[in-house]
Amino acid sequence: MPSFDTVLEPNLVELRNAVDQSNKEIGTRFDFKGSSARIESTEQGKDRSLELHADSDFQIGQVRDVLLAKLTKRGVDVRFLDLTAKIEKMGGDKVRQVLKVRQGIDSDTAKKIQGIVKQSKLKVQAAIQGDTVRVTGAKRDDLQATMALLKKDVTDFPLAFNNFRD
Repeated sequence: MPSFDTVLEPNLVELRNAVDQSNKEIGTRFDFKGSSARIESTEQGKDRSLELHADSDFQIGQVRDVLLAKLTKRGVDVRFLDLTAKIEKMGGDKVRQVLKVRQGIDSDTAKKIQGIVKQSKLKVQAAIQGDTVRVTGAKRDDLQATMALLKKDVTDFPLAFNNFRD
Protein backbone atom coordinates (compact mmCIF):
# COMPACT_ATOMS: atom_id res chain seq x y z
CA MET A 1 0.00 0.00 0.00
CA PRO A 2 1.51 3.38 -0.99
CA SER A 3 2.56 5.62 1.90
CA PHE A 4 4.80 8.49 2.95
CA ASP A 5 6.02 10.03 6.21
CA THR A 6 5.44 13.65 7.16
CA VAL A 7 8.45 14.87 9.15
CA LEU A 8 9.98 18.01 10.60
CA GLU A 9 13.76 17.67 10.13
CA PRO A 10 16.19 20.54 9.67
CA ASN A 11 19.36 20.03 7.65
CA LEU A 12 21.77 19.87 10.61
CA VAL A 13 24.92 20.22 8.51
CA GLU A 14 23.68 23.45 6.93
CA LEU A 15 22.49 24.66 10.35
CA ARG A 16 25.99 24.16 11.80
CA ASN A 17 27.56 25.86 8.77
CA ALA A 18 25.24 28.85 9.18
CA VAL A 19 26.17 29.13 12.88
CA ASP A 20 29.89 28.96 12.02
CA GLN A 21 29.53 31.60 9.30
CA SER A 22 27.53 33.84 11.66
CA ASN A 23 30.22 33.60 14.33
CA LYS A 24 32.88 34.42 11.76
CA GLU A 25 30.97 37.49 10.59
CA ILE A 26 30.31 38.62 14.18
CA GLY A 27 34.04 38.31 14.90
CA THR A 28 34.98 40.55 11.97
CA ARG A 29 32.26 43.21 12.18
CA PHE A 30 33.28 46.59 13.57
CA ASP A 31 30.10 47.10 15.63
CA PHE A 32 30.83 43.88 17.56
CA LYS A 33 34.49 44.73 18.29
CA GLY A 34 35.33 44.12 21.94
CA SER A 35 31.94 42.63 22.77
CA SER A 36 31.05 39.14 23.90
CA ALA A 37 28.64 38.58 21.00
CA ARG A 38 28.59 34.97 19.79
CA ILE A 39 26.32 32.03 18.95
CA GLU A 40 26.71 28.63 20.60
CA SER A 41 25.05 25.43 19.45
CA THR A 42 24.05 23.05 22.25
CA GLU A 43 22.71 19.53 22.00
CA GLN A 44 21.17 17.41 24.73
CA GLY A 45 19.89 14.11 23.41
CA LYS A 46 17.47 14.96 20.61
CA ASP A 47 16.97 18.53 21.84
CA ARG A 48 19.00 21.14 20.00
CA SER A 49 19.19 24.82 20.71
CA LEU A 50 21.18 27.88 19.72
CA GLU A 51 22.33 30.29 22.43
CA LEU A 52 22.82 33.88 21.33
CA HIS A 53 25.07 35.94 23.62
CA ALA A 54 25.55 39.71 23.48
CA ASP A 55 26.11 42.83 25.59
CA SER A 56 22.69 44.48 25.08
CA ASP A 57 19.17 43.84 23.79
CA PHE A 58 19.94 45.79 20.63
CA GLN A 59 23.10 43.78 20.00
CA ILE A 60 21.31 40.46 20.49
CA GLY A 61 18.83 41.59 17.84
CA GLN A 62 21.77 42.22 15.52
CA VAL A 63 23.21 38.76 16.26
CA ARG A 64 19.80 37.20 15.54
CA ASP A 65 19.57 39.10 12.24
CA VAL A 66 23.02 37.86 11.17
CA LEU A 67 22.03 34.28 12.04
CA LEU A 68 18.71 34.47 10.17
CA ALA A 69 20.45 35.90 7.10
CA LYS A 70 23.02 33.09 7.10
CA LEU A 71 20.32 30.43 7.60
CA THR A 72 18.32 31.81 4.68
CA LYS A 73 21.40 31.98 2.48
CA ARG A 74 22.22 28.33 3.23
CA GLY A 75 18.66 27.18 2.49
CA VAL A 76 17.59 26.38 6.07
CA ASP A 77 14.03 27.48 6.78
CA VAL A 78 13.94 29.93 9.72
CA ARG A 79 10.66 28.36 10.90
CA PHE A 80 12.79 25.58 12.41
CA LEU A 81 13.80 28.09 15.11
CA ASP A 82 11.48 29.08 17.95
CA LEU A 83 12.01 32.86 17.82
CA THR A 84 9.55 33.59 20.65
CA ALA A 85 12.12 32.91 23.39
CA LYS A 86 12.66 35.68 25.91
CA ILE A 87 15.93 37.56 26.29
CA GLU A 88 17.49 36.69 29.66
CA LYS A 89 19.71 39.02 31.68
CA MET A 90 22.95 37.42 32.82
CA GLY A 91 25.55 38.77 35.23
CA GLY A 92 26.72 42.32 34.58
CA ASP A 93 25.46 43.83 31.36
CA LYS A 94 25.35 40.58 29.38
CA VAL A 95 22.19 39.09 27.85
CA ARG A 96 21.38 35.82 26.12
CA GLN A 97 18.56 34.25 24.19
CA VAL A 98 18.04 30.51 23.75
CA LEU A 99 16.42 29.56 20.44
CA LYS A 100 15.12 25.99 20.31
CA VAL A 101 15.57 24.11 17.04
CA ARG A 102 12.32 22.33 16.19
CA GLN A 103 12.89 18.71 15.32
CA GLY A 104 10.15 16.11 15.09
CA ILE A 105 6.44 16.79 15.01
CA ASP A 106 4.93 17.36 18.47
CA SER A 107 1.64 15.68 19.40
CA ASP A 108 -0.53 18.80 18.94
CA THR A 109 0.77 19.41 15.43
CA ALA A 110 0.44 15.69 14.62
CA LYS A 111 -3.23 15.77 15.68
CA LYS A 112 -3.75 18.90 13.58
CA ILE A 113 -2.24 17.15 10.54
CA GLN A 114 -4.37 14.09 11.18
CA GLY A 115 -7.50 16.28 11.36
CA ILE A 116 -6.63 18.06 8.10
CA VAL A 117 -6.19 14.70 6.36
CA LYS A 118 -9.54 13.40 7.69
CA GLN A 119 -11.41 16.58 6.67
CA SER A 120 -9.96 16.47 3.15
CA LYS A 121 -12.30 13.62 2.13
CA LEU A 122 -9.39 11.99 0.26
CA LYS A 123 -9.15 8.22 0.53
CA VAL A 124 -6.08 8.25 2.78
CA GLN A 125 -5.41 7.57 6.46
CA ALA A 126 -2.98 9.37 8.74
CA ALA A 127 -1.35 7.58 11.68
CA ILE A 128 0.86 9.21 14.30
CA GLN A 129 4.09 7.25 14.77
CA GLY A 130 6.31 8.89 17.34
CA ASP A 131 7.45 12.22 15.93
CA THR A 132 6.28 11.50 12.36
CA VAL A 133 2.88 11.14 10.73
CA ARG A 134 2.51 8.28 8.24
CA VAL A 135 -0.09 8.77 5.52
CA THR A 136 -1.27 5.70 3.60
CA GLY A 137 -3.69 5.40 0.72
CA ALA A 138 -4.65 3.19 -2.19
CA LYS A 139 -3.66 5.60 -4.97
CA ARG A 140 -0.50 7.59 -5.56
CA ASP A 141 -2.51 10.57 -6.79
CA ASP A 142 -4.36 10.78 -3.46
CA LEU A 143 -1.03 10.81 -1.61
CA GLN A 144 0.31 13.59 -3.84
CA ALA A 145 -2.89 15.59 -3.32
CA THR A 146 -2.46 15.09 0.44
CA MET A 147 1.11 16.42 0.26
CA ALA A 148 -0.07 19.53 -1.57
CA LEU A 149 -2.89 20.02 0.94
CA LEU A 150 -0.53 19.75 3.94
CA LYS A 151 1.97 22.18 2.40
CA LYS A 152 -0.85 24.68 1.86
CA ASP A 153 -2.60 24.29 5.24
CA VAL A 154 0.31 23.84 7.69
CA THR A 155 2.27 27.07 7.38
CA ASP A 156 3.71 27.28 10.93
CA PHE A 157 6.26 24.52 10.27
CA PRO A 158 8.40 23.59 7.26
CA LEU A 159 7.05 20.07 6.77
CA ALA A 160 8.98 17.59 4.65
CA PHE A 161 7.83 14.32 3.15
CA ASN A 162 10.09 11.30 2.95
CA ASN A 163 9.99 7.53 2.81
CA PHE A 164 7.58 7.56 -0.14
CA ARG A 165 6.65 3.93 -0.82
CA ASP A 166 4.76 2.72 -3.83
